[in-house]
Amino acid sequence: MGDDWLSKLHWAAEFESAQEVAAAIAQADDVDAVDEERTALWRAVHARKPENVRLLLADGADPELPMMSGWSPARLSLTTDHPLPAGEVLTGEERAAVEERDRLVAALGGAPGDDGFSLACVAGVDAETAVRLLEAQLVEAPGDEAEEDVLGVTTVPGGCVLVQPDGYAAAMPGVLDRLSAGTVAYGMYANPKSGNQGSVHRDGETEEWDLHPGGGVAEEETSADVLLAHLYLDEPVAFCLAFAGLRPTDARAVTAPDLWLRLPERDDWDS
Repeated sequence: MGDDWLSKLHWAAEFESAQEVAAAIAQADDVDAVDEERTALWRAVHARKPENVRLLLADGADPELPMMSGWSPARLSLTTDHPLPAGEVLTGEERAAVEERDRLVAALGGAPGDDGFSLACVAGVDAETAVRLLEAQLVEAPGDEAEEDVLGVTTVPGGCVLVQPDGYAAAMPGVLDRLSAGTVAYGMYANPKSGNQGSVHRDGETEEWDLHPGGGVAEEETSADVLLAHLYLDEPVAFCLAFAGLRPTDARAVTAPDLWLRLPERDDWDS
């Protein structure tokens, strides 16, 4: 992040206490200095830190400064529990996205709770079609011992979810490319060593990889992408589902799948 005071101010606004923010403000040359297309106030709003927001506003931070594809700090705050008084408004579609985030996160209830699992969220494809696309064989639910080529699959409103409770197979590029033929799929492996690893697959090809679902907003995102990443901060599973437009009513798809399949012998690391 550029100058040392700028780095400290932005880091404190997003991750530290109000006391740390006050100390960073005292050293700052410009409370509205922009880094990675956003201000410290934007970061505080994004991180849902109302005390940090209050301190920055008191020092003169501009809540309506344009940034992040139309998401000023004030407009972004309308998606949180602490909206700022300003002339900004959300569209009907954006309000619906906020409501769906609340519903989806509540439906999942934090599941699954452990690392080491993998997901494939596929738009417009049901479980039976997923089995066919993968040329897989239906099998009984696995026992206590994990099987590296066995995945669970469940039809949900909007598409289907594939899960491997202890393994990366659901997020292999070959699996996701096959599932995304004519549609879009988002895959994630909750790597216990390096964190959540996501990828986007569209029309049978890998479109993006080395993503970090639930990890925050990147630079140069579209308005819709900024909103999606903001709404699902620290909610990686819900992010994957929402990206693909899936709307499960409970956590069953990731905790107790309807069907189990065995992948054929092939190299699914090769897309």
